Order: sequence, then C-alpha cells, then structure tokens
Amino acid sequence: MARAGLTAESVVRAGAELADEVGFAHATPAELARRLGVRTASLYSHVANAHDLKTRIALLALEELADRVSAAIAGRAGKDALTAFANVYRDYALAHPGRFAAARYRLDPQTAAASAGVRHARMMRALLRGYDLAEPHQTHAVRLLGSVFAGFVDLESNGGFAHSSPDSAQSWTAILDALDGLLRTWPTTSRPLPRHLRTAKRPRP
Repeated sequence: MARAGLTAESVVRAGAELADEVGFAHATPAELARRLGVRTASLYSHVANAHDLKTRIALLALEELADRVSAAIAGRAGKDALTAFANVYRDYALAHPGRFAAARYRLDPQTAAASAGVRHARMMRALLRGYDLAEPHQTHAVRLLGSVFAGFVDLESNGGFAHSSPDSAQSWTAILDALDGLLRTWPTTSRPLPRHLRTAKRPRP
C-alpha cells in the first residue's frame, strides 16, 4: 500500500534530488527509499523498478532543460540565441549534475519520441536555421554542438580545468565565439576524398 503523502511526482522529484547529490548511477530505489524513510517495496506503488525510476528522472530533466532553453532563447537569433542556449545547458549541468546525466539516459524509441527531448532538438534546429543551415549540414551542426557542450561540461564538472589557466569561463566564451564563426561560414560542399582513399580496396571481413 502506498505511503500517505507519497505520489509518483514526489517520488521522482526526490529521485532527481538524490541523483544531484550522489550521482545518477547511484539513484536507486533502495537508496531513495532510505532517504524517504520508507521500505523499498513502498516505492513500487509509484515506480515499477529501477529502470522506470531512472526513465522518469530523465523525462523530468529533459522537461526542465527544454523549459529553460525555451525561455532563454525566446526572441533571440544568431549568436545571441546560440549563447543563451549553450549557457542554459552549462548552467543546468553545473547546478544539477545528476539530472544532467539523466537527460542523456538512453530511452526506448517510443518514450523518447514523446519526451521533451524532441522539443529540445527542435529548438536547436530552429537556432541553426538562423545560420541558414539546411540538411544535411544542419544535422552535422547539431551533432557538433551537442558534442562540444557535453564534452566541455563533463570536463568542467569533473574538475578537468580546475588547475589550469585561463579559467573555464573564459574558455567557454572563446568556444562560443569560435562556434558562432564556424556556423556562419559552414562549408556547404564536401571535399572529395583523396584519390588513394577513393581507390583503396576495403579489407575483406
């Protein structure tokens, strides 16, 4: 029987807070039950299992992140939109490391298609249309930005820049300037492969 006062929403929010404190990987039903002062079995009135808990935390994180991005980039375009988008991404990762990790949790296709991750992707593509990027270049740019943002905040969150100069904030600003310049001059034609690569035979499996 569910404990009075507990709801699926409150359990998931408590799980998100736990993830920020101890890491997403350690936000288990057993640990969450201990924090809430209930038996683990009591949580299963609200979440099906550990995977369900992690999925729900991921969906919460994606929703929060999409809401913040939407508010930040409203009425902005070009570099202003890029900077606002990127700053939300970085600020969220630093303030909520567990939730940020959850936002990258692999969801099944049906769940992912109905999640706020779709809205997040649409906003990034809308931002890139401001740079006049059409397909397939837009998809290439989405992957580039995602890789740069995720890689930077992972390194920063884990202290990768703590003992070097200039500080990470200056590097972040320089990187955004560089990305803006790259997006404005994105190569729209692919260079042909060198002749020796075009004619090289692939090794047999």
